Amino acid sequence: MKEKHDLGALRKSYEKGGLGDAAKTQDPLQLFRTWFSEAHSESAIEEANTMSITTLGTDGYPKSRIVLLKHFDAEGFVFYTNYASEKGQAIAKHPRVGISFFWPVLERQVIISGDAEKLTPEMSDAYFDSRPLGSRLGALASPQSKVIENRSELELNLKALEHKYANSEPSRPEHWGGYLVRPVEIEFWQGRPNRLHDRLRFSLTTDDKWTAERLAP
Repeated sequence: MKEKHDLGALRKSYEKGGLGDAAKTQDPLQLFRTWFSEAHSESAIEEANTMSITTLGTDGYPKSRIVLLKHFDAEGFVFYTNYASEKGQAIAKHPRVGISFFWPVLERQVIISGDAEKLTPEMSDAYFDSRPLGSRLGALASPQSKVIENRSELELNLKALEHKYANSEPSRPEHWGGYLVRPVEIEFWQGRPNRLHDRLRFSLTTDDKWTAERLAP
């Protein structure tokens, strides 16, 4: 007889913090900065900059995957990828994307809706050149999202590139670079007891000001 797992019995009480109405007066990017700093300082969180990005695929289906946040400021959130990849093609067709961060140790998540645009070539060059050599060669070796015969194909590509650039530095390929996601909506979620979680949603108005409202959990 197969073992049954009662997932409905898996539950916990969220009791590590709160998000009061006073937070409505804050700039959401500053609130994100505070939350990110606290997540980054938490030793139990290995990569606070891990985020899920959701795009509407060229096949009409939404798809989420994990990428790494590499910069954020008042303009928005930056990540890097292969422009010819599945996500790159999706963004080219549908630049509206969703981003989410989940920090379970802090019982927090942040959900962001925004518009993605490519960074300038100069900004992408600067970041690419700052990466370890292995990461730069990996970006050249992998035809991201394409069907390949086997792993050996990637490893052979990498070896050929290691030989090619044994005495020189690789330049950023045109098909690889960064995106800036300019947020239009940011929701902060803080777990609370009895499932009465705190949810504050900030929305950008037409005159580029943020308004906040509390949502029922």
